[in-house]
Amino acid sequence: MSTTEQRVAIVTGAARGIGAATAVRLAAEGRAVAVLDLDEAACKDTVETITAAGGKAVAIGCDVSDSAQVEAAVERVASLLGAPTILVNNAGVLRDNLLFKMSDSDWDTVMNVHLRGAFLMSKACQKHMVAAKFGRIVSLSSSSALGNRGQANYSAAKAGLQGFTKTLAIELGKFGITANAVAPGFIVTEMTAHTASRVGMDFEDFQAAAATQIPVQRVGRPDDVANAIAFFTGEAAGFVSGQVMYVAGGPLS
Repeated sequence: MSTTEQRVAIVTGAARGIGAATAVRLAAEGRAVAVLDLDEAACKDTVETITAAGGKAVAIGCDVSDSAQVEAAVERVASLLGAPTILVNNAGVLRDNLLFKMSDSDWDTVMNVHLRGAFLMSKACQKHMVAAKFGRIVSLSSSSALGNRGQANYSAAKAGLQGFTKTLAIELGKFGITANAVAPGFIVTEMTAHTASRVGMDFEDFQAAAATQIPVQRVGRPDDVANAIAFFTGEAAGFVSGQVMYVAGGPLS
């Protein structure tokens, strides 16, 4: 880092998968990390991995779709670690179904966690970033933003996050704050395991089939996404804003 100040990062949905890998990677970059998830106890492993390596982390329980919980969580982070100037909006859920089977609750739950959650977290953190004249907001989109059968809710939410990101970049740029999105393709997580189950495939077979359609001939891992997020949150990325990076092993259109 080019500054002697230790930046404070919040990573939502950081108990496992991409969120956990991102929290660990940002800690390795010298960040103090708030590990947020719906269940605070579930964050224990991520926090222990960071602290065992000499990093600084705290576990915070928070429903990102609840404005009161978000405000309380961000203020708790500021009290325990310092003002958060890096935010990774990673929290997400799946409620996959074909449109004619999708319930109102399936739609609302996905929208609330992905879109409302990113909105509330960004709104709560931006005041700390404005005061610091520095900020990095990275939101997790997905290749599903381009459309994916059985994911009308998830695809819409992930596409919405791209528009949200570009608007934040326009509004917040003058305060030294950048906003970017990372859109993973096939990444081995509990979510993709759920998708394999939904379509009735063994997860190993599901991965093997997916790899044949990816130019680099392998599926992605959470660390692949964490690497991209680390770039966007770095000091050197101050002139990169409003961008969507697909981490998918090849080009997507």
